[in-house]
Amino acid sequence: MKSEKEKMLAGEPFVPWDGELGADRIYLQERLQKLNSERCVKITENGDLLAEILPNCPRGTLVRPPFYCDYGYNISCGERVFFNYNCTILDVGKVRIGSCVLIGPNVQIYAVAHPMDAAERGKGHEWGVDVTIGDDCWIGGGAVICPGVTIGDRCVIGAGAVVTKDVPDDVVVAGNPARIIRRLR
Repeated sequence: MKSEKEKMLAGEPFVPWDGELGADRIYLQERLQKLNSERCVKITENGDLLAEILPNCPRGTLVRPPFYCDYGYNISCGERVFFNYNCTILDVGKVRIGSCVLIGPNVQIYAVAHPMDAAERGKGHEWGVDVTIGDDCWIGGGAVICPGVTIGDRCVIGAGAVVTKDVPDDVVVAGNPARIIRRLR
């Protein structure tokens, strides 16, 4: 029988109040509290606090606190990624971020889903829905990236956009819901 953590990592419905997952969140929250008292933090060669929070992100990943996430280990990114102030990532599912990505202040990335039916939702299950952001993207301040969205390479997501559907390469999207407002190539 699978543990709740194994179900989560497999993208299956699970109960988030499981002891093992609770311990993972406590471990992370203690580190986030320390991180969020800093001014600006970069993953260095020395296995520092940010590397513990984001173990699948390379040296040079830059975060301006405060920064929030559920687990940290479900977030991976390429080289030269920047998270501006107050970024929130609900990383129940995988969040894959390419290289050379700028993430503006107050950006929210949701890789989690809940049942639409109220009775089912009341049972407490949730599941991960992966989010992917391609290389060379700029995610404008206050944007919301919804569960299951893939953003292509070289995209600009306008400030305040709510991205509910996949975004092809080389476009600018804006609005709520976000829509293509121009092509870049």
